[in-house]
Amino acid sequence: MKTRFFYVLLACIMVAGTVKGQDDGDIDTDQLAGAEKTIEYGVSFLTIATDSRAGAMGDAGVATSPDNNSMHWNAAKYAFIKNDMGFSISYTPWLRNLVKDINLMNLSFFKRIDKQQTIAASLVYFALGDIIFRDKDGYENGQHSPNEFSIDIAYARKFSERISGGMAFRYIRSDLTGGAYIGGTESKAANAVAADISLYYHNPDLTLADKQTEFSFGVNISNIGSKISYTDENKDFLPTLLRIGPALKYHLDEYNSITGTIDISKFLVPSTPVYLEESGEVVFDENDNPIILKGQNPDVSVPQGMLQSFYDAPGGVEEELHEIKYSFGVEYWYLNQFAVRGGYFTEHQNKGNRKYFSIGAGLKLNVFKVDFSYLIPQRQNNPLANTVRFTLGFDFDAFKQQQKESTN
Repeated sequence: MKTRFFYVLLACIMVAGTVKGQDDGDIDTDQLAGAEKTIEYGVSFLTIATDSRAGAMGDAGVATSPDNNSMHWNAAKYAFIKNDMGFSISYTPWLRNLVKDINLMNLSFFKRIDKQQTIAASLVYFALGDIIFRDKDGYENGQHSPNEFSIDIAYARKFSERISGGMAFRYIRSDLTGGAYIGGTESKAANAVAADISLYYHNPDLTLADKQTEFSFGVNISNIGSKISYTDENKDFLPTLLRIGPALKYHLDEYNSITGTIDISKFLVPSTPVYLEESGEVVFDENDNPIILKGQNPDVSVPQGMLQSFYDAPGGVEEELHEIKYSFGVEYWYLNQFAVRGGYFTEHQNKGNRKYFSIGAGLKLNVFKVDFSYLIPQRQNNPLANTVRFTLGFDFDAFKQQQKESTN
C-alpha cells in the first residue's frame, strides 16, 4: 500500500460545493486576467478512452466504422456492425508515471437482433489501488481501495439504409473514500444514472479519384443524467459531452484502405464563473452566496446546465471556443487483417492543456483480434506519458464458421 499525495485533492473535490451567485456591475478587470478554468465535473473516468483502436487514433471514434467498443463513442454505430455477435476486453494501466496500481478495464458485448436492430452492453471498472488516509497531524486514519465503475446497456436501430440512431443507459458508482470523514464531513459512495443519445450516417457508395470511398458522420451526447454527490449536500455534474465528427475511408485497391477522421467535442457542463475576491478570499453577499464578477451561476439543473454551457464562459465567445477539444485519427488496413493507426489530441492550455500524439496497431487472427496503442505527450514529464492500452476481441461469427468447417 502506498500513501498518495493526491488524496488531499480528492478530499477537496468531494467536500467542495456548488454555490449560487449573482452578477456585479463593478468588474475588476485585473481579477479577470487569466481567469479561464477547466470545466468541473465528477467521475472523470467516464471520459477516458477505453479501447486501443480509438486510443491509437487520438481518442477519435464517433464516426469510425463500428466495432465491439462502439458503446463509448457512438452506440448508434452498432446498427451497422457486420457481425452477428462480438465480445472484447480492454486493459489500460493508467498514470503509470505517478503510481503503479491504477488500472482501467472494459468489457464490451453486442448481439444483432435482426438486420435493423442491435443490442449491446459494457462494464467499465476503474481501480485506483490502495490509499492510506491521514489526519492533519500525519497519523494514519484508515485505509481504502477506491474504485469506480459503470454498467451500460444500449439499443441501436437503422432508420434507413444510411442512418441509424442509438440510446445507451448507464449506472455509475464511485467509491473513493469508503465512508471516511474528510474535513469533518462524512463522505459516501456516489451513485448516478445517465443516458447517451447518438446518430450515425454511413454512405459506402461514393467515388473519389475512381476509387470506392465511404463517408460517415456521427453525433453523440453522452452522460446525460443526474448529478453525483459524495456528501449529503454537495452535488457535481456528470461529464456530459457532445461529440461530433466525420470519417472518410478510401479504398486504395482491393487489398489496402485508409481512413481519416476528426472528432470535435465539448463538455455540456456550466463553466466556472469568476468570483469577487478580497485578500485571496471569496466575498459573499448578505444571503451567504459568493458574488460573481463574470459568468453565470453554475448551481442550476442538468438541462439548464447543458444549455447554459454554450454561452456562460466568463471570457465570452473566445473562452467558449477554448472549451472545444479536437481529435485527429488515421487508420490503414491491409487485407482487412493488419492495421496501423496514428492520431493527435489537443485542447486549449487553459482548459486542461492535454496535447498528445498516439500510435497503435491491430491484427486479426481467425476468431481473435488484438489491438494495441501507445500515447506520446507533446511535453515532457506528462503524467499521461507511456500510457498503453490493450484490447482483445472475439468474433463469434468466425468461431462458428471455424467450427462448421472442422465438422465437414
